[in-house]
Amino acid sequence: MPNLVSQHIDHVLSVGMLGGPAAGAETLFQKSWSRCMKQHGLDPARPSPARILPSTQLREHQQRMEGFLRVARAGMEEMYRRVADLGYMLLLTDADGVTVDYIGNPATEPLLKAAGLYLGADWNEAHAGTCGVGTCLIEQTPITCHQTEHFDATHIALTCTSAPLFAPDGQLLGALDVSALRSPEARESQHLILQMTKMYAQTIEDANFVRHFARHWILRLGKSAGLVDVSSEVMLALEEDGTIIGANTGARRRLGHGGALRATDSQLVGLNLSEVLDTPVDAVWALARSGAGELRSVWSHQQEHFYPALVPPRGRTAGGPEAIVLPQRPRRPARAGDTRPIDGPLDGLAGSDPAMQRLIGQAKRLVDRNVNLLIQGETGSGKEVLARALHGHSQRAAKPFVAVNCASIPESLIESELFGYTPGTFTGGRSKGMKGLIAQSDEGTLFLDEIGDMPLHLQTRLLRVLAESEVLPLGADQPIPVKLNVIAASHRDLRRSVEQGHFREDLFFRLAGTTLRLPPLREREDKLFLIETLFDEEARAQGLEAAELSPEAVAALLRHRWPGNVRELRNALRFAVALSGDAPVTLDDLPGEVREADRTAPPPIALAGATAASEQPAEAAGLSDGGQLLLQALRRHKWCVTSAAQELGICRATVYRQMKRHGITPPNLL
Repeated sequence: MPNLVSQHIDHVLSVGMLGGPAAGAETLFQKSWSRCMKQHGLDPARPSPARILPSTQLREHQQRMEGFLRVARAGMEEMYRRVADLGYMLLLTDADGVTVDYIGNPATEPLLKAAGLYLGADWNEAHAGTCGVGTCLIEQTPITCHQTEHFDATHIALTCTSAPLFAPDGQLLGALDVSALRSPEARESQHLILQMTKMYAQTIEDANFVRHFARHWILRLGKSAGLVDVSSEVMLALEEDGTIIGANTGARRRLGHGGALRATDSQLVGLNLSEVLDTPVDAVWALARSGAGELRSVWSHQQEHFYPALVPPRGRTAGGPEAIVLPQRPRRPARAGDTRPIDGPLDGLAGSDPAMQRLIGQAKRLVDRNVNLLIQGETGSGKEVLARALHGHSQRAAKPFVAVNCASIPESLIESELFGYTPGTFTGGRSKGMKGLIAQSDEGTLFLDEIGDMPLHLQTRLLRVLAESEVLPLGADQPIPVKLNVIAASHRDLRRSVEQGHFREDLFFRLAGTTLRLPPLREREDKLFLIETLFDEEARAQGLEAAELSPEAVAALLRHRWPGNVRELRNALRFAVALSGDAPVTLDDLPGEVREADRTAPPPIALAGATAASEQPAEAAGLSDGGQLLLQALRRHKWCVTSAAQELGICRATVYRQMKRHGITPPNLL
């Protein structure tokens, strides 16, 4: 044995310092050996005893994941029953590598504790060197660290198989580890254990996912029709409007862009279900509800088929999905600014407008950077829509988004609404007290709309909350710690409010880590994109997916100045869709103020590079304003429909439909 230890130390030193051949799993451990020496400062010639945390420190690690521990324990006990007779024991660690739960044979407890296979053991790679848990947590992939693949020579008798565990928001929670004090020398002997560890890690993850989203609809997608109700790789948690608010690891890997998302990516959250499945949403919902019908499977955008099953919210029967409205959004060609609904994540907020594209690019870089954001813009310009998109694009997307309109809450109530109160604080108040809106946003996003209208004395209290990350409810003696991510918004010029003494300067600088300025609708160059997108949404909401806008109506909408910005545009389109019914929306269906403005307004501003209609050739003279705009764009792009659609901010299908309506024919087809 001493000779084996010496050989192992020499080998690790040689490979770790000089590097070795790059081949498969061996490469992963060679990288780890090098990391242990060069980054962690470990020496294989100086083995260290097992590092076990005292009980007080261990309790701190356990308390951070108390709910998850209960779920994981059930899965661990089931797995242990299957592997105990083979000499294996189980560890559950947190993301730091600290063992927060374990199951082993009591008869071998002294040996397990000496080897570090015990409650409170720290298997972080920075301390323990290359090992199953520590290296798995760094690589975030299931691994088997077998005997001499360990860094520390005291561990070379062990075989350790670990799989990472992820939270519903995609963040790393910890690892499930299956280890043995002795095992066959052949590494292949651990292949079955590796597969079992991966399977039970997914089972534990998914059980925690279901627990976390127990009050929401969960769509299961599986490869076997007979097993999808009990075992499914893909799970999506849905809001009542079909917005995805959670995706398990299988969903992030199978339904993400190209199916290649890492487990920590959260790009699915915030999308509508119709944007990840090719199958019509109402058909998916009907099949998941009844289990029968013409549709037998659903298809993802990666052309992978699944069988669906639906899990209703806790306390609600499975026969209730009829109450859900899942809007079916037609699949459109993938292009910038037209891939998501207008109230979805960031990419769907704008078409080709340069100012909005710059704003979205900046916003993407600031998400999850611990920077407080201040959104400035006119009333109705979409400040809350942007804030919700920022939340949906962030790692907190599965956590609460709490919106507070500081201008709409009466001054007499705003303090109790924001900070909450303890039982008995108010006569006539709730007997159990009330959790304030700030505390409700813990770990999520607190959106303070119209922050400029907050009374000065409350600005002082809010500043203290932001500075100390704790909130003191009215009537309470002890503050409550909160993890805050604050997005504030105002239509007022807050710098001027500071100068006038209406807004605290220190609060302004605390909130305005950076400022995002939303342009008013009248200045945006992607009005056609907004008109098309909002019209589609309002038509779907009223069950009129086939509704269309006439060219004359589009031209009038483009001419209007929109003092109420995007909010006014949405209201106008909602009115027009309701009035027109199944017929195309005409000029007469638009609200009176839009029609009146159309009679007096100058022609709409031409798109970049366009020439005036009077300068067009004779064949364009008979076209309406909408037809003129379309013809100009097609000519600028040499009749490339895709490029013209991108410039106009609409989809190709709409371009073809409008070409047919206006009688526009490409030159080579004349």
